[in-house]
Amino acid sequence: MPEPRLPLSRFRVLDLTAHRAGPTCARQLADWGADVIKIEPPAALDDEPGGGLIGKRHGSDFQNLHRNKRSLTLNLKQAEGKAIFFKLVETADVVLENYRSDVKTRLGVDYEACRKVNPRIVYGSIAGFGQDGPYATRPGVDQIAQGMGGLMSITGLPGQGPVRVGIPIADLTSGHFLAQGVLIALLDREHTGVGQWVHTSLLEAQIAMLDFQGSRWLMDKEVPAQAGNDHPTSTPTGVFPTTDGTVNIAAAGDRLYRRLCEALGRPDLIAHPDFNDTGKRRKNRVALNQAIAEITAKMSSAEVVALLTKAGVPSGPIYSIDQTFGDPQVQHLGIAKQVEHASLGTLGVVGQPINLSAAPQPATLRMPTPELGEHSEALLTELGYDADAIAQLRTQNVI
Repeated sequence: MPEPRLPLSRFRVLDLTAHRAGPTCARQLADWGADVIKIEPPAALDDEPGGGLIGKRHGSDFQNLHRNKRSLTLNLKQAEGKAIFFKLVETADVVLENYRSDVKTRLGVDYEACRKVNPRIVYGSIAGFGQDGPYATRPGVDQIAQGMGGLMSITGLPGQGPVRVGIPIADLTSGHFLAQGVLIALLDREHTGVGQWVHTSLLEAQIAMLDFQGSRWLMDKEVPAQAGNDHPTSTPTGVFPTTDGTVNIAAAGDRLYRRLCEALGRPDLIAHPDFNDTGKRRKNRVALNQAIAEITAKMSSAEVVALLTKAGVPSGPIYSIDQTFGDPQVQHLGIAKQVEHASLGTLGVVGQPINLSAAPQPATLRMPTPELGEHSEALLTELGYDADAIAQLRTQNVI
């Protein structure tokens, strides 16, 4: 059967990225059909064999991150390797990189160099702190951005001290933001006929994700503090005990608060002088949470969720990861996907959270993460190299 149509299949992407932030961007484009060519150093030059910071090449992290791409090994420090790269640039739509800001210029593969070869190229970059400025050349990783971006100061229990978020959120969001920027630039190219340089950074992405917590400072000059499992501004919203664990309840605002109190059999809390408006509920959060907890602690999690769902109050269980993927709604959404790997068999990967009615994601992804240089010969043949030339390139460690 023919493969389903995916909306980015007309675009070619050259992926120079490593680690997580840049590959996350490339994965977004690859999953939606782009021909993504993952350019990696030859095995003899790879200082992080098998995936480096994100585990072995056959490990779950690497396999989840680099699916739907083709792999070409290429030594960009050699003239012939760079020549091959620019031959690819001639036919490409996008180049992605996440080197430190000065590295691409030293290698001679920066935006200006690519634009001279192909004015239509959209060049996407992620750095730790930005492409210029006092920190431009500093190395940056996710946890550093979490700290400098303010996130660790508002995560965790009050007085606990800084706490990192349990996912690499700066890496992931910067990758998603860059993918969005690349798509915007491709749309703009339809109007202008030329490409442009699109860039973001871990630090910018992390600050953008502060959202209302950032605006509390920018507009009100209020420095947010740690609030633990309670919502920083909306009460009651937090974690409450049950006989078999805990649940989340979100009943901010007068209407939901009234529903909550009536469902829990405590209508007296509605007009209670300490809780009868949003300001008082926020001020007396601890006492209100305790009153609610005394009730939920006598019920199972399922009972609380069923009761509050019937009353129209948002609530839900708190899952471990295995429980998340076992939930019937998660299974119905089909976000867990499969991909067939020649040596590893059927693998489970995390799918796309975006749903397109006319171009849905296939249940089984197009391609698994490639082996190092798996497609080098095929790609070089497409560029006009014969078998003898390819063998010579391999002997010279160009590929």
